[in-house]
Amino acid sequence: MTARRIAVVVKGYPRLSETFIAQEILALEQRGLELEIWSLRHPTERAVHPMHKAIKARVAYLPEYLYEEPLRVLRGAVWSLSQKGFGPTIRAFWRDLKRDFTANRVRRLGQAFVMAREMPEDVRHLHVHYLHTPASAVRYAALLTGRSWTFSAHAKDIWTTPDWEKREKMAEALWGVTCTAHGAGNLRSLSQPERVSLVYHGLDLSRFPAPPESRPVRDGSDPLDPVRIVSVGRAVAKKGFGDLIQALAALPPDLHWRFAHVGGGELLNSLKKQAQEAGIADKVAFLGSKAQPDIIALLREADLFVLPSKEAKSGDRDGLPNVIMEAASQGLAIVATDFAGIPEFIRNDVEGQLVPPGDWEALSNALNLLARDPERRKAFGAAAFSRLRREFSMEGGIDELEARLRAVTANPKREPERV
Repeated sequence: MTARRIAVVVKGYPRLSETFIAQEILALEQRGLELEIWSLRHPTERAVHPMHKAIKARVAYLPEYLYEEPLRVLRGAVWSLSQKGFGPTIRAFWRDLKRDFTANRVRRLGQAFVMAREMPEDVRHLHVHYLHTPASAVRYAALLTGRSWTFSAHAKDIWTTPDWEKREKMAEALWGVTCTAHGAGNLRSLSQPERVSLVYHGLDLSRFPAPPESRPVRDGSDPLDPVRIVSVGRAVAKKGFGDLIQALAALPPDLHWRFAHVGGGELLNSLKKQAQEAGIADKVAFLGSKAQPDIIALLREADLFVLPSKEAKSGDRDGLPNVIMEAASQGLAIVATDFAGIPEFIRNDVEGQLVPPGDWEALSNALNLLARDPERRKAFGAAAFSRLRREFSMEGGIDELEARLRAVTANPKREPERV
């Protein structure tokens, strides 16, 4: 049986912070691929991006916690007992559980039972975003039913998943893609290199207005017209916003500035407290989560975009954050860290200013110098926009994904490799 339709499996849907996934789904759908979305979690945000409203694919939600839908999980488990793939699935699960004895591991098996039972028969291929927990559910469901599967790896899933787990999952997937050369290098070292491809998300520039023709020539000398600094990202450790608050607090008193942050996240309250204790709360605005039109409007009004990403203690780190490309789409000067996938797009002193991760003093110095130099900001913004349009548009990545997924829909189902 051929894979007439493809299930795209995600951890949560829709999510404001995952514009790259929504962009990809919408683009593939617009090119005629028949998709449906399976999500491990329900949405937690009220706002959605216009892209989410444009996506037509059916969305199915798995039980987020097994105890919340026990009958649904039980029906899935009973059905799975009669499947040819039940034995291999349980053996794979037991090997995983012995090395990762957690409730989370059991939850993925239960979700896989439900997914395997409820997925329409004409959906013969699964494409999963993230190689950690979502790929566990997909792997078990594929083993149960004989479906093929592929993956898109991003950032946290690469750097916080044990090597043994990545190695075994990649051995069973048909192929995988990831969005930075940094991440591709890690995955290729654990797999047959040709089975992992570098596919940048890029940006669908048709969704963005052209950059402003000009910006006010602010240099921080006028207290009535301060330099506007903005950042977008979840308030989590890997984004480095604590370093940014330190850097802002260290700016010279003769520099007049305002900072706006967009995003939710677990560290939001502690960042607000840090700004208060540093004496800069009157200059800092935490705006919370916003839909993309509001973010674009903020980027167009700003003078400087900053993102001080670094490695979290957990090992989590960014890939190439889409927000950096979104800032570039508006010709905005960028200060970021020389870390993870960021320097694959922003070259120091060419498309922006890069500083060492975790170095708040270097970050403060870079912000100070750029805030006072509108001509340099203009040059950085123009260079970043030019590189975005020339090398990081969405089309190239979608071309490759479309070709790969069409090949899957044209080929008979494949028996997964056993590890």
